[in-house]
Amino acid sequence: MQYDFDRIIDRTGTGSWKWKNGKDMLPMWVADMDFETCPKVKEALQNRAAHGIYGYSVLGKNWHQAYMSWWKERHDFEIEKEWLVFVTGVIPAISAAVRKLTTPGENVLIQTPVYPVFFNSIENNGRNVLENRLLYDRETVSYRIDWEDLKEKLADPQTTLMILCNPQNPSGNIWDKETLQKIGELCYENHVIVISDEIHCDLVVPGCGYIPFASVSDINKQISVTCVAPTKTFNIAGIQTAAVIVPNKDLRHKMWRGINTDEVGEGNCFSVTAVESAFTKEGGQWLDALREYVFENRRIAEEFIGKNISSLRVIPSSATYLMWVDCERITEDADQLVDFLEKEAKLMLNSGVEFGGNGKTFVRINLACPRSMLEDGLLRLQKGITLLQK
Repeated sequence: MQYDFDRIIDRTGTGSWKWKNGKDMLPMWVADMDFETCPKVKEALQNRAAHGIYGYSVLGKNWHQAYMSWWKERHDFEIEKEWLVFVTGVIPAISAAVRKLTTPGENVLIQTPVYPVFFNSIENNGRNVLENRLLYDRETVSYRIDWEDLKEKLADPQTTLMILCNPQNPSGNIWDKETLQKIGELCYENHVIVISDEIHCDLVVPGCGYIPFASVSDINKQISVTCVAPTKTFNIAGIQTAAVIVPNKDLRHKMWRGINTDEVGEGNCFSVTAVESAFTKEGGQWLDALREYVFENRRIAEEFIGKNISSLRVIPSSATYLMWVDCERITEDADQLVDFLEKEAKLMLNSGVEFGGNGKTFVRINLACPRSMLEDGLLRLQKGITLLQK
């Protein structure tokens, strides 16, 4: 089946956060694709809407089975029905975990640069952010874990929770089995619970897989809460539907209580329908086509930047539709660079400053758009950087 990812869809007038500045500004920032969702999902939502009654909904066996089948078939991880708990989003789940599994003043460890909202979930709840900064190798243009620093910070009695990002946002690293097992063992030894954000797990290079943190060992399974959702994969973030996978019974009860105390544990008729329609054979076919398209976009972008904007360096990536770009040769402040590009090139990117770690000289570019839009964005980027260097 063929899917038209080249089609430009006008999103103005739809309340789109990404396109809030209008057509003249090209937004390649927030992690929101400019593709229509999978036809199977669209059809299911339209059919549900046509019913005309949108009352309270319950989670039936089809919702559980959708997650269980998808993770077994796509990721070789067998999930039991009882392990699944509905939540309206990954960030509500993380915030609930911070409140329920830690006390004010304790440390929550994150590996930076990382998704900025992690900082909010920690700081807004009166906990301390503890950064285990990923080590950046300028020769290979890649990141790795600082194990000595990680051991030291996990050993602090005030550190009680670690938020892991797998695959990693913004670098696109897919953590291998040995790395995940080592993290699990260190956390177990130091009585630290792991919240594993795996929302980007399906957006990987064609032919490549990711390894769920909880699948690696019994230790990882017993000390972890895995946050998953179809929302990034199928471009349905506005539907607000997700789940946590918690094999440990006691930990699962705490998460269930935390989620329901925060009143983010009840879905709606559309959030249930979206999951059940996305995690199907047709959803898988659409996803495979999407990944081919997105990673061809990445190849084009890397090649263009390498040939035409040599002052920038792209971080090689195996996951996500987000490109992390080193701008150290031209700026010491990515905030200023992003502001300049918006003003002079009408191009919106994410500043790396808010990601922590060494992000102050990086920008993040969203590649999940039609090819013509990507090409326009790359020309705007070239124009902006040329003007800046003059």
